[in-house]
Amino acid sequence: MKALVAMSGGVDSSVAAAIMLEQGYDVIGITLKQWVGPEGALPTAGCCTVGDAEDARRVAAQLDIPYYVLDYVEAFTKAVVDRFAEEYMAGRTPNPCIECNRRVRFAGLLDRTEALGCDVLVTGHHARVTHEGDRFRLLAGIDRAKDQSYVLHMLGQAQLSRIRLPIGELTKKEVRQKAVMLGLRTASKPDSQDLCFVGRGDYREFLRMRLPATAAPGDIVDTAGTVVGRHDGTAGFTIGQRRGIGVAAAEPRYVVAIEPANRTVVIGRREDLTVAGCELEDVSFVSGEAPLPDVEVKVRYRARPVAAVLEGAPGPWSIRFVEPQIGVAPGQAAVFYRGDEVLGGGTIRAALPIAA
Repeated sequence: MKALVAMSGGVDSSVAAAIMLEQGYDVIGITLKQWVGPEGALPTAGCCTVGDAEDARRVAAQLDIPYYVLDYVEAFTKAVVDRFAEEYMAGRTPNPCIECNRRVRFAGLLDRTEALGCDVLVTGHHARVTHEGDRFRLLAGIDRAKDQSYVLHMLGQAQLSRIRLPIGELTKKEVRQKAVMLGLRTASKPDSQDLCFVGRGDYREFLRMRLPATAAPGDIVDTAGTVVGRHDGTAGFTIGQRRGIGVAAAEPRYVVAIEPANRTVVIGRREDLTVAGCELEDVSFVSGEAPLPDVEVKVRYRARPVAAVLEGAPGPWSIRFVEPQIGVAPGQAAVFYRGDEVLGGGTIRAALPIAA
């Protein structure tokens, strides 16, 4: 059996490659080059940097496995970076890591898995895939503090049948301990939290450079429509934001609406963020079929799952929370769970107000 391992240059994918070797697989390491700097080289800050690629290459050499870097810059730019900018221009808050997984990374890697004669694709995500009968299940990782199942909700049966996620069975501490035991150079490397195409800079500045229209100034108004301040571009705001609004008030104020068409940001009290549910788009289900309507849903990566009802079969889909929630931002993902199991998810298109 042969395994293609996506190597990011971090400790998780390094240990994933080592585990597959221990399980008797012939292993090939691969890195997708997804973004380049002004001179056409890999970025030096953020994730997926030139340093990350070098770390992946050196780990592959330590493990004595073949290693390749493949150019996916054009596909990534169109599907992720351009979409990221367009979403902010539309007043939404995108999750580029999800769009990368949905539109670039897994499609590209699974194609290469077949082309290189490999049987399975392996990544270092903290999530789990199990097989019961003819059905594959996607589960949260054992280490809940590092769980990444949220960003994998778009994977279906055909994809899961070819994917292995060995790190999901370990805690982060156990991953690092194994890396130390194996003498891997990535054992103590910190996790990257930055976007590869933004690096350590400010995403607002990136947007201004890529789409100058995002810096068009406008009004900040309260929920009654009274102008209370000015802003330097709606792309600098997200629903639920409290800090950095630039308006002094006697009590906390939050961004409750973004209206890019008239360059307006609306702020209000915390209770003004309360919604009954949300409309969804790009909905998919892990099993290929809609689950029973009673689910738990996460509307942000690190959010706590809350009880909800999935409505709209056979679509368009929406969810209604059992208890009203706050801070639901269009552009983010709503991911359905039942216990540890990921049932599917979709992109939040609009919030559903509480009926008067």
